[in-house]
Amino acid sequence: MSSQPPLADLAGLSLAEIARLAEARRLPPVDSWNPTHCGDSEMRIASDGTWYHQGSPIGRPAMVRLFSTILRREPDGGYVLVTPVEKLDIAVDDAPFVAVELKSEGQGRDRQLAFRLNTGDGVVAGAEHPLRFAETGAGPRPYLTVRSGLEALVARAVYYELAALALDDDDGLPGVWSDGVFFPFPTT
Repeated sequence: MSSQPPLADLAGLSLAEIARLAEARRLPPVDSWNPTHCGDSEMRIASDGTWYHQGSPIGRPAMVRLFSTILRREPDGGYVLVTPVEKLDIAVDDAPFVAVELKSEGQGRDRQLAFRLNTGDGVVAGAEHPLRFAETGAGPRPYLTVRSGLEALVARAVYYELAALALDDDDGLPGVWSDGVFFPFPTT
């Protein structure tokens, strides 16, 4: 299994290029692998997106990207790293990914929003990759569906960019459009 290089800075790419690159990334078929559970990986993904092994940060981005391709969410809500022959638990403090960059093209209903994740992957928000907002005591936290139950926490700076886009559109409803889908912001 090879790990593909991360996406380049989104600023230099069109949304069509980002969508094409995201589609071209082939992920292992982790949903079809059902090996015996082998124990704990001794790995953790912190809420800021940092990956740890035995308490130490994993310093090689290529290793993090590789591990992220074999990450799966289980029906019970837990997370595992899975290969055809083994399945190991991994602790996830919040979401396994962080959306660290945003690129917007178009206006209103014609807008498309592309996000770069901390792993270098790209995701275009839409019907298959919806945005949602979880209410917390500290205010709403935005999340982007990445794949099969895996989400990215939208970094605070990126959330502020989304809020600015919502204010610019001023359709009367707080929220943003992407790829033909409207994602309402919480109103409380």
